[in-house]
Amino acid sequence: EDLLEQVEQQSYRSWARAPGYEDRRASSAPHGNQVEIFVNEAVAGALAGEPGLAEWPVGSIVVKDGYTDDGDLDLIAIMEKRESGWYWAEYDGEGAVLYSGEPEVCTDCHGSGSDFVRAFTLP
Repeated sequence: EDLLEQVEQQSYRSWARAPGYEDRRASSAPHGNQVEIFVNEAVAGALAGEPGLAEWPVGSIVVKDGYTDDGDLDLIAIMEKRESGWYWAEYDGEGAVLYSGEPEVCTDCHGSGSDFVRAFTLP
């Protein structure tokens, strides 16, 4: 709950959009039929930096809003890069926690990503 509160206090929907996600778009991923992805300054700075980055910096946060086909917010998924590695949390459209920590449902899928981020790659 604290992580969702933290990103909401930072008005995450005003953050930069992830590359390729400048607008809401259709998705076949498990996070919703339509998604919007927002990245904090740490990710945006890394994306604007020199190519060849081996991993996302500590402090990186990626937030994915998942919507139903009707446009209703279905879930919010958050990844935060900590000193110990990535921390995942997923909430329903009302903000109730569905998963948090390092659940296999997250790590198994994201393990194939670019430092666990699947929607876009490291620069």
